[in-house]
Amino acid sequence: MKPAPFVHHSPRTLDEAVTVLGEVGHDGKVLAGGQSLIPVLNMRLAQPAHLVDINRVDGLGTVTVTDTHVRVGATVRHAQLEKHDEAYAVLPLLRQALRNVAHPAIRNRGTTVGSIAHADAAGEMPSIAVLTDAVIEAIGPRGRREIAASEFFEGPLQTVLEADEILEAVRFGRFTPGTLTAFLESARRHGDYALAGLGVAVELEGEGTDAVVRTARAAYVSVTDIPVVLDLSEAVAGQPVSTTSWNGVEELVQAGIAPEADIHASSDYRRALAVELTRRALTTAATTTETATTTTEGHA
Repeated sequence: MKPAPFVHHSPRTLDEAVTVLGEVGHDGKVLAGGQSLIPVLNMRLAQPAHLVDINRVDGLGTVTVTDTHVRVGATVRHAQLEKHDEAYAVLPLLRQALRNVAHPAIRNRGTTVGSIAHADAAGEMPSIAVLTDAVIEAIGPRGRREIAASEFFEGPLQTVLEADEILEAVRFGRFTPGTLTAFLESARRHGDYALAGLGVAVELEGEGTDAVVRTARAAYVSVTDIPVVLDLSEAVAGQPVSTTSWNGVEELVQAGIAPEADIHASSDYRRALAVELTRRALTTAATTTETATTTTEGHA
């Protein structure tokens, strides 16, 4: 199928894009990477009369690293962020998660901010947004506003973003130096939507083989309606970094998620898979060398 007819707008400035979207309101959609939007249009699940294409807007395609966050502009492609060495040095979790986003062809065109705006519970980047305490930068006719990632998602494919607002950037918060992270998911085929997945962030106390876990947090993919952070510290605090059993995790995970069944997996299977992936992700994080650095020099 092909999309219903629409008017294509190609603004050159952010102010112009905001003006156009403000005029068309609910009749308009913002186009950046289009890897989620275009299939929806082709299947006519959405039929906006206007597409506001922001790809020619200056200033939206940069990644900036500061001492508190990694700021990702609205037209930064997944592949661009995945290959950004300074962002990886200070926040390895971004690359760890982006490796699991679809296929290289999709990552070459799709945008990280667009994925978060799409708010698909099966998407990897919304979970990373909440795990890093990201800040969403939105702009509309009423001006700019900042939204905590924990307050941005309202339901599957639903956010608090107004119809006339554009996401300008997302600021992923940096972890404390030395925080260990990992991202794991299980899919029928690599690049397919995950049956279950998660990102974890683990803080340790002590060094080397004598280190024990101080805190651990996880955010899940495909097993919750909206991305939420599950604090696992109660179960794992004090456990040695060398453990692989992670006693107590199963109860917390089962209580914190509510997966639905579909043609690919039952809810019970997804729940059991999430528990096992959590154990593996904690072990992977605790043994990784991909630790956050204290680099503070800005880079674009």
